[in-house]
Parts: sequence; C-alpha cells; structure tokens
Amino acid sequence: MIEKFARTLPNGTTLSCRASGEPGRPLMVFLHGFPEAAFIWDEMLAHFAKPEHGGYRCVAPNLRGFEQSSAPKDVAAYKAPLLIQDIQQLVATESADGTMAALVAHDWGGAFGWGYANAFPEQVAKLVIINSPHPGTFVRELRENPEQQKASAYMNFLAHPKAEEMLAADDYKRMWPFFELMKAGPDGFGWLTEDVKNQYREVWNAGLTGACNLYRVTPMKPPMPGGSIDSIPVLPKERFTVNVPTFVFWALDDSALLPGLLTGLEDYVPNLEVKKVPNATHWIVHEQPKLVAAEIERFLNQ
Repeated sequence: MIEKFARTLPNGTTLSCRASGEPGRPLMVFLHGFPEAAFIWDEMLAHFAKPEHGGYRCVAPNLRGFEQSSAPKDVAAYKAPLLIQDIQQLVATESADGTMAALVAHDWGGAFGWGYANAFPEQVAKLVIINSPHPGTFVRELRENPEQQKASAYMNFLAHPKAEEMLAADDYKRMWPFFELMKAGPDGFGWLTEDVKNQYREVWNAGLTGACNLYRVTPMKPPMPGGSIDSIPVLPKERFTVNVPTFVFWALDDSALLPGLLTGLEDYVPNLEVKKVPNATHWIVHEQPKLVAAEIERFLNQ
C-alpha cells in the first residue's frame, strides 16, 4: 500500500510525498527527475518496505515545482542548494537522527543526490545514482565533448521562456518523444501504456514551470549556437567530491547522457561501484524494475 501525504517544511515549502513502510525504520529516500514525479518509484517503495527486503521506511517526494509540491514562479527558487534543503528538512521529519540508510536518485534527482552527499556525507549511509551525471564529469563533457553537447542541446529548449506552453500544447505532443525515442512504446519496452500516460498527464496538468525552471537556473548546459563554453562554470574539485559509498547504475542506451560521463568518475567518488547495463535506456527504472531493485538491494547488503 502506497501512502500519500503532504509535508510542510520549516522553510515553508510543502512537498507532496509517496511512502511505504513503517515510520521509524531505517530510511530510504527516492528522488525523481524530469519529466517524471514520485509515482515512478511505487514499485521500489513497496519492495524495500517488505521485511524480506530490509523493511525500510521508503519515502519519495515530488520535488518542488512538480505535481502538488510547492511551485514558486521565481527561477532563483530552483537553485540546487534550496532543493537539497527541501530534502534535508524532509529527512529530518522522518529520521530521528536526520540520516538516511540510502538515497536513491535518477536524472535531476541525481543532481541533488550528488549535491546532498557532497555537502552532508555524514547523513547519507549509501548513495545510489541511476543515469544522472556527476557534475564534475558533466562539466568536462559539456565543455570538451561535441557529442555530449549535441546530446544535451534539449536543455536549452527546456530553458526557453515559453517552454512550458510549447510542451503542454496538443496533449503534450512534445513530451511523449522524451520517452518514445528511447523505446518506451509498444514497439520497444512497452512500459508507456495509456494508464501510465494518464499518470503523467495528471502530474503535468499541475504545471510545468517548476520543472522548466530547473533548466533555466542551471549554468550546466551546452552553449547556445555561437556561444562560448565559458558560460559553463569550472568549480574546485572539493565542491564535487563525494565521500559516501556510491553505486552508479548506468543504462548504456541513454541518448541524452552518454557513457563518457563515467570516465574519471572515480576521481570524484573514491568509494565507487559502477554497473553498466546494455540494451537499456534512461528509463531503466520502468524497463527493468526488478533488476534495479535487486542491484540496489545487493549494494545495500554489502
């Protein structure tokens, strides 16, 4: 049974959440990305709440700007430290000592997962990242790799002042290809059924401005045509180092995030395990949920 609730935090943000498992048990937190929402984790929440799989308290918030969570209009309200603060304050409501047994994150959720583990390593026992680039290697690839620049060009479209209007037009005609171009339809992995589409419609109907603001606020996107890579910041290595046991799950057929993002990752994450998965895409949580759950469980039990 998936529990649903809204949690208002000390900073004034309200996060709509989905959860499973007994409060007070060791905590697992699951962070989604774009253009998704907390519901994508339901199978994982149910799995890890079972005693035979650890009996965790599992919580998946909708990030600010998504679904029924607070969605400030100001672009600056989506800077990474503020979203990390949301998660930290949510964790404090679920964990007596403010710690997590595991933080599991995908896509944009992974960006905040990397940032959280860098800033507060003592609060994260284990980190699991699913197809979300580490900022250190992402900056390098955006500055130096034309193929990753091309693969990430969609970020500039999503940062367009009218992106949400264009995305919502004609029953989200521009949204479905994010999935369908990576085999989500009936001629591929087949997970994007009409029922699942309706779950997405319900999320997107609540508004897309918050999600688009993530792309507007970040300087980590490829330069516009004629632009310079100097717009992409180069930060000191300590801003990117993650001293937490980390498992990176990487689907190799992700057309937006290329495998070169894994090169040199160990320089930033000393305690690192990487599993590369062929014949899987950015949407591997949908495509192979049992494999994802089994690999996370194995890592947690090490």
